[in-house]
Amino acid sequence: MRIPRWRGIASQPFWLHWYDGTRKRRHAPDYFVRLADGRGRVVDVRAGDRIDDAAAASFDATARACEAVSWEFTRVGVPDPVLMANMRWLSRYRRRRCGRRQDIADLLMDVFNEPVALRAGAAQAGDPLVVLPVLFHLLWSGVLVADVAGRLLGSDSRGGRATSWRSCTGRPLMPRGAPSRSRSTRRRGR
Repeated sequence: MRIPRWRGIASQPFWLHWYDGTRKRRHAPDYFVRLADGRGRVVDVRAGDRIDDAAAASFDATARACEAVSWEFTRVGVPDPVLMANMRWLSRYRRRRCGRRQDIADLLMDVFNEPVALRAGAAQAGDPLVVLPVLFHLLWSGVLVADVAGRLLGSDSRGGRATSWRSCTGRPLMPRGAPSRSRSTRRRGR
């Protein structure tokens, strides 16, 4: 089982107010992340070509405020289109119902103990029509990993356990902390 690198995320967590020498300014960062080691990270999301002088000043003030309280600050731009396409695909399998077949999940963990092509591994575990949703759920939740940033996932894409990927490639290939259930799909009472 993997350990997430973060404990919690809050969207637009606070307003930062300051005086820029001529007028009062304010900015609400996009996210606050509490990392697993207890540190804080503030994240603003804006494409580089959409940063005007006012936005640059806001990001600079936010970075200074974060430094004053020993938090990290980062700005992220446009995500990689290949990564986003793969994550959109895998997000279809984020719901728990896709991973309910524990017997298939156990078979997949055995099959993908070492990296293998996704379709071939699914066929080894059983009927691909039954196995693939469980496989994609395991990929979404980070139990299994594949190169989601290098190219679009396909039948010949290789997947494996997170530990086997690190030993073969020296790097994890699935973004850590991918939620297994999105906030927008939660139902009351569940």
